[in-house]
Amino acid sequence: MTPPQGRPGRWRTLWQEWGSPVLVALLVTQFGATAVRVDGASMLPGLRHGEQLVVPKVEGWAHRAGLGTYARGDVVVFKPPRSAAAEWTREYRGVTLPWAYRPYLVKRVVGLPGDRIQVRGGTVLVNGQPLPEPRTQAYWDASCHDTASPLANTPAVTVPAGAYFVMGDNRSEGGSLDSRVFGPVDTADIAGRAVASVWPLTVPEHAQPPCDGQAHPERRVQLSGPAHWNPRLLPGD
Repeated sequence: MTPPQGRPGRWRTLWQEWGSPVLVALLVTQFGATAVRVDGASMLPGLRHGEQLVVPKVEGWAHRAGLGTYARGDVVVFKPPRSAAAEWTREYRGVTLPWAYRPYLVKRVVGLPGDRIQVRGGTVLVNGQPLPEPRTQAYWDASCHDTASPLANTPAVTVPAGAYFVMGDNRSEGGSLDSRVFGPVDTADIAGRAVASVWPLTVPEHAQPPCDGQAHPERRVQLSGPAHWNPRLLPGD
C-alpha cells in the first residue's frame, strides 16, 4: 500500500517552523551566554554596582563535567553552598517570595584545589605567600583596608578537590561575605566565569566607598571625575 503523499513534507515544515527554532533557543539558553548583574559593592574596585557581565554557559557546563578548571583571578558567578543558611533569601529585586533560594553571587577566585588559604592582617596568603593583588591592595590601602576584624584574620583553610576559595575585591570591614564565611565553593555550584563587562557604557572615573560598615554600601558610594568608557574584558587583578 502506497503511503500518503505529503506527510514527510508536513513534518519537515513543522520542524523548520517550530522544532528547529525551539532547539536553537534551548541550546543558546543552556549552552550560550547569559548576562549577570552585579548587585552591591563587594567587588569594588574591580566591579561596580549595576554592571552587566557576560558569562559563557558552555564553559561552566564543561568545568562541571570535569573538562577544564578555573584560574586564580577569574571572576566567577556561583551559588553559595546549601549549608550557608545566612545566604538564602526570600527577596528578589525588592519583591518578597513565598520560598527561599540561593542567589547568584559574583566573586573572584583566590584559591585553587589543594591550596592553603589564610588571611592575615588583611593580606591574603596562598600556601604561605602573599597573593599579588596590586590594584585591590592599592585601592583599599588608600581608603579603609580592614586589617583587624575576624574576616581580615582567618584560620588557614585547605581547599578541597573540586572546589574553589572565592573572595570579593572589597576589603573594607564587612565589605564582602565570601569563602571566609561560608567556605570553599564546589564546581557544581559555579555557573561560569564572567569574561566581560558590557554595561554601562560609561562610568565616572572614581568611586569612593563609604567605609562605614553599614548595610547597602553601594547606595553611598561617591562617584566623581570625568566619565570614561567602561565595557572591557575581565582579566585577573
